[in-house]
Amino acid sequence: MRIPEHIGIIPDGNRRWAENKGLSRADGYKSGIDPGLLLFKMCEMAGVKEITYYGFTVDNTKRPTDQIKAFTDACINAVKILSNENASLLVVGNTNSPMFPKELLPYTTRQTFGSGGIKVNFLVNYSWKWDLNYLKRSKCRSNNINNQIETYDVSRVDLIIRWGGRRRLSGFLPVQSIYADFYVVDDYWPDFKPNHFYEALNWYNDQDITLGG
Repeated sequence: MRIPEHIGIIPDGNRRWAENKGLSRADGYKSGIDPGLLLFKMCEMAGVKEITYYGFTVDNTKRPTDQIKAFTDACINAVKILSNENASLLVVGNTNSPMFPKELLPYTTRQTFGSGGIKVNFLVNYSWKWDLNYLKRSKCRSNNINNQIETYDVSRVDLIIRWGGRRRLSGFLPVQSIYADFYVVDDYWPDFKPNHFYEALNWYNDQDITLGG
């Protein structure tokens, strides 16, 4: 089986899952932490070299205060949990904004934990406009614009898996996703099952990967 080197994870459906359970929308985010760790371990066993988790976006911070606190706390806890694994960990997002959690500032420089293992990128307070804006500013100053996007340390994505049934990227790494195959799981993220991952890998294995060639 051909294993994608880099998998992007869009863990959607937390709020809808909570509402179906009779809970508040904010309650759904905490239930998405354990699936993230399980998926990490499955990627580790499968030989995936890099994972990018979509934590929350700048646009997400327009939501009610209780939801903002809930998904921010979930991201903080998830990153701290991953720092106990064998991972080369990097948090990427707009740190100049007050919405970026200060607890994650130490992770905005890539750090190696344990034996290193998988490269893990966690997008927190991320915006595609923020990611590409430096490119525009650099072009005004110089003709040399190599490696000038904010996510320059994130490689091209081979496979994106999105939970929750939505069929859109929602601004996820527009440069790195240019040739990514896109697999949708209709179940909500807190209902993650190992078969979701295995079925995505089987589907990816059947795709014709040409990269435009």
